[in-house]
Amino acid sequence: MSRNPERGARLTNPRPTISQRATRRLRSRWWICLLVPLAAAGCGSKEPAAPPPPEVLVIDVAQRDVPVYGEWVGTTDGYINAQIRAKVQGYLLTKAYQEGSLVKAGDVLFQLDPRQYQAALDEAKGDLARAQANLVRSEQNVARYRPLVEKGAVSRKELDDTVQQARADQASVETARAALENAKLNLEWTTVRSPIEGVAGIAQAQVGDLIAPTTLMTTVSQLDPIKVYFPISEQEYLRFAARNPTPDAAANAEANKNPLELILADETVYKHPGRVSAINRQVEVQTGSLQIQSLFPNPDNVLRPGGYAKVRAVTDMRKDAAVVPQRAVREIQGSYQLAVIDADDKATLRPVKVGPKVGSDWVIDEGVKPGERVVAEGIQKVRDGVKVVAKPFTPPAAPVAGGDAKSD
Repeated sequence: MSRNPERGARLTNPRPTISQRATRRLRSRWWICLLVPLAAAGCGSKEPAAPPPPEVLVIDVAQRDVPVYGEWVGTTDGYINAQIRAKVQGYLLTKAYQEGSLVKAGDVLFQLDPRQYQAALDEAKGDLARAQANLVRSEQNVARYRPLVEKGAVSRKELDDTVQQARADQASVETARAALENAKLNLEWTTVRSPIEGVAGIAQAQVGDLIAPTTLMTTVSQLDPIKVYFPISEQEYLRFAARNPTPDAAANAEANKNPLELILADETVYKHPGRVSAINRQVEVQTGSLQIQSLFPNPDNVLRPGGYAKVRAVTDMRKDAAVVPQRAVREIQGSYQLAVIDADDKATLRPVKVGPKVGSDWVIDEGVKPGERVVAEGIQKVRDGVKVVAKPFTPPAAPVAGGDAKSD
């Protein structure tokens, strides 16, 4: 029987099993993992290229006189606020003014029912006429009795009684005349007039109301000048008192030499400067502050009582202060740093002591000197001792004079 050569070949070289194929793959992977690190090591170790020096914007520390401003939040109030109340009781008949308008002293605001006071006036006139008639009769009796006493026709007692009656009638005339004047005043007071020139508020009393002397009818405020009240701390007051130890010095204090500025609720600066007019007599125990009264011209009555007012004034002048942009200062946990660049463009992180902020700048009290270069833009890129590529920094536009210098 002949043997099949192909079948014999298959029997001689049997096909590998699944487990054998898996084993071969694992061995191949092991050799790859072993050779890759060796190949990498054979390529040689090259250090990564150093990063280029950071590019920063630098500026010289400036030196100039810096005014230090203080700011306080206050409230506007009328120079005089007259609460309008009737002096007599009566029904309100008419309101004779335009609410919110300017009224002059003596202008009629309200009219009460005058009838009962007119009747009282007429009665007082009658009482005065009666008292005057009695006085005339008593004086005539005295004139008639005097010659009769000398003749013995009338006793001295009768003359004395007549004289006393004349004096009593004279007193009655004075009483009646005073009652008449009082009745005239009551009748006049039924017409309620403005005691001052100012802006009259919205009426609190309506036509038909029974008005009593305790009824607040409206308020008239004199607004030119207008008062602005604001509190200052006890420390600020003590510094002020140290500079102005006498009442005469306080009257011409720096707060008056340097006018006050008023910042309104819309953040605009009021066009008329003001001055300090009074300092309260005591420090508020609850807040530790002292109330200041200031006056601002208000010719157009633009400012009204009760409004928001931020008062600003120069409180100090820093002579030859070192100034840097605020963006140049880095704050870390309550401490402050500047990146100072030397002649070789090498950066040094230097701790500094800061002063007040002035617009977009910052006064540096200690740590740098005028003329030194500091990083104004890109301080976050800088490390101590690192060389930098320094380019000049162009500062923004200067702040408006008196803008936002603040004392700490």
